[in-house]
Amino acid sequence: MLLADATNVAAPSARATRARSKRLYFSLYDNPAAHADEARAYLADQIAAVQALPADLPASIAELSAWVEERTDAVGAQYRDYLAARKNGAPRRYFSCRAHALYFIKAVAPTKLVDGAWLYGLLKHWDNPAYHELIKTYLEELGEGVPSKNHVTIYQKLLATHGCDGWENLDEDHFVQGAIQLALGHNVEHFLPEVIGYNLGYEQLPLHLLISSYELNEFGIDPYYFTLHVTVDNAASGHAQKAVQALKNLMPRVGDREAFYRRVLDGYRLNDIGASTTSSIAEFDLQDELVNILAAKSSVGKNMHSDYCRVAGRSVNDWLGDPAKIPDFLAALEKAGWIKRGEAVEHSRFWGLVHGEKAEMFGVFSAYEQQVLRDWITSKPDGGRADGPRALTWRARQRTLDNLGQLQDRSEHFPERGLIRRHPRLEAPDNELRLLEEQVAAAPGKQQAMELLGGLMAPEIHHTAVGLMATRMYTQLFDA
Repeated sequence: MLLADATNVAAPSARATRARSKRLYFSLYDNPAAHADEARAYLADQIAAVQALPADLPASIAELSAWVEERTDAVGAQYRDYLAARKNGAPRRYFSCRAHALYFIKAVAPTKLVDGAWLYGLLKHWDNPAYHELIKTYLEELGEGVPSKNHVTIYQKLLATHGCDGWENLDEDHFVQGAIQLALGHNVEHFLPEVIGYNLGYEQLPLHLLISSYELNEFGIDPYYFTLHVTVDNAASGHAQKAVQALKNLMPRVGDREAFYRRVLDGYRLNDIGASTTSSIAEFDLQDELVNILAAKSSVGKNMHSDYCRVAGRSVNDWLGDPAKIPDFLAALEKAGWIKRGEAVEHSRFWGLVHGEKAEMFGVFSAYEQQVLRDWITSKPDGGRADGPRALTWRARQRTLDNLGQLQDRSEHFPERGLIRRHPRLEAPDNELRLLEEQVAAAPGKQQAMELLGGLMAPEIHHTAVGLMATRMYTQLFDA
């Protein structure tokens, strides 16, 4: 019996299963072959844990296409209502401030940085047309080897642009979905129905994707990663429709079709556990986030300050010596006039210490951490904010740059160099890419070439220079 079938055994507690997620996530990313058994056991436990969750899939496969269309129409109607409400003065639904939006980007990073991983193991079935819809979906998640379209490279750039590091320290819940995706991708032979079901659920267009894209743009944050998913997941010809077609292609003609479909439902339910977009947004608290940032820095900062400056009669080192004192330290800074809440940050002496090239603590706070501090200072006790200059949306800023002749098309960074060597080599030396070309050319047949390339398209590799090149070569051979 496959582990995925053993769902009649007593399921471990949801908390105990989640507690394994973070460790397994990094284990599968670093060395998946050494943790195959652990990954299969983890999936079996997660599947057992979701048995009681509802699944809104129709009872008949024949109804799936209509179900996708109805869901898409419903989401579209809800989004129109949201836009109408915003036009009539309603506040943002998700993000209270720019720091909140950036926190969201960091909070969902463990999932976004393994985007598409659940489909990885299907690459070996390149010569079976029944798998082509799913393989094509994976290739598109990888941008078909184009760096500016690879979902992981796009998200890495988004994190780096805004200083959203430290996502590795997030709580266990934030790693559940990523661990599931990695475990599925490395065990598709054991969990094919669950992979199909998970893919079917993940590729549906959710309302939160549309709203988060809209509100990120308002804060001047590039929403491209999210808008890209709005387009590629479309119900007409995108990943949502490919997911339905894949199920139809792979549903067994002989055997227990009902049992297969029940396992598809289990895979679909796996989308509903762990931290989600909406739960990650809801968990943000501006005060708590600032306290957490300062507490994390206190382990080093507690020994780095002189005794000349004292706040409320105590040295800064003393305040930072106990992370539990951070809220009191902030209150003392405010009382002493170092921080003036509800006013522009320039009115606070403390801001001048951390922001600017000549600031005494220049480089101590990342761009994200400075944004948290900025938003906390400008926030008022009644929930309002100090008036500041109106920020341009992301799209308005791009139009402005374009008018100034400063905006380059994304493709300009990737000049033509022939079919395979089309893009900069990033961190890979020339000899490594040349060696890959030579190995593929020397392969005795297409099967061996595809196996070689597929091995370089794993979740932990595909966004590197050699992985991107392997993806371009695989795509060329796959489409031939």
